[in-house]
Amino acid sequence: MANLCEICGKGERSGFNVSHSNLKTKRTWKPNIQRVRALVKGEVKRVNVCTRCLRSGKIQRAV
Repeated sequence: MANLCEICGKGERSGFNVSHSNLKTKRTWKPNIQRVRALVKGEVKRVNVCTRCLRSGKIQRAV
């Protein structure tokens, strides 16, 4: 599944693990993406949505 929210566009971020000795290794942070049935323009569709968009009510879940 794509790590991209179809509502806000939130995706994978990259950065470094930093050890006590200040060695840096690359790492990624992935958003919590859920595949949900939602109402989009009056019809039910399956969309990939981050949990923040679900929680804030930016998308209406289908019943």
